[in-house]
Amino acid sequence: MAVPAAVEQQQGIVRFYDFLPERRTFLEDVLLGLSRAQKTIPPKYFYDAAGSQLFERICELPEYYPTRTEMAIMNACIGEIAQFIGPSVQLMEFGSGAGVKTRLLIEHVKPLLYVPIEIDGATMQAAAADLSARFPLLNIAGITADYSRHLVLPEFVLPISKKVAYFPGSSIGNFTPEEASEFLRRARRMVGSGGLLLIGVDLKKDKATLDAAYDDAAGVTAKFNLNLLTRINRELGAEFQVSRWGHKAFYDEEQGRIEMHLVSRFAQFTRIAGQRFDFAPGETIHTEISCKYSVDEFAAMSKSSGFSCDHTWTDERGMFAVFGMMAI
Repeated sequence: MAVPAAVEQQQGIVRFYDFLPERRTFLEDVLLGLSRAQKTIPPKYFYDAAGSQLFERICELPEYYPTRTEMAIMNACIGEIAQFIGPSVQLMEFGSGAGVKTRLLIEHVKPLLYVPIEIDGATMQAAAADLSARFPLLNIAGITADYSRHLVLPEFVLPISKKVAYFPGSSIGNFTPEEASEFLRRARRMVGSGGLLLIGVDLKKDKATLDAAYDDAAGVTAKFNLNLLTRINRELGAEFQVSRWGHKAFYDEEQGRIEMHLVSRFAQFTRIAGQRFDFAPGETIHTEISCKYSVDEFAAMSKSSGFSCDHTWTDERGMFAVFGMMAI
């Protein structure tokens, strides 16, 4: 664990902690993933600085409804949501990104402590600086970490009433249902009995809408996907010729999930850390899933993971849901 750096911001204090493992984990994950019959790379590696910026652009695309729909729900229901959360809380956010969705919540909840947890430390620190400027009384403890793994946070000496975890953006869909259940169980342990989870979930809908959301006309999602190869070249010394790769995304109705792939346009190979990896024409690297749920499916999974589903806020078209849940 890195020694925390503290900067006083009027009455609010900002601290940063680095809980990331050594960089070799990235290399090990890539080597392991590319050695499988269906080659794969974990989606958490999308989010270097360039990837984080591209994702913010994706959120503004006309085809990509989740962000604006979730924000509309939050704006319409923020009074009820703030009442559900209550005062004097420690607010933890998984995958905080640029923190845009969090501003409304902080403004109305006024947590004693905000704990953003983000794998890209630079993005998290920039967002924390912005929030500190907007809310000078806010205490912030920024955590650079992989929230998809077991994580034990420091205990902060503040008179909090409860711990609240916030997981917006339907990022829970990037896990398989089994992984999502395990994540919910870890979140349950982190907030403790009586703690809360506020989580955004993309709901099942027609295939055409979902396909367009992950394969936009402007090609921003394709750039986001292909940036993963650029990052591997830069950080791991690989030899991917990015122009020889394409982007593929589609909704699998049977499994209820989006699949995203990088597609080899030609017979080609690359070397990483002395290992050679060959790709046939049309062969893919599986980079992401995004599972979709019905309200009843997600409520049932949450209950089996230790949460009661106390509130469900949705838009008029039933495109997206924000669940308010209590640890039981």
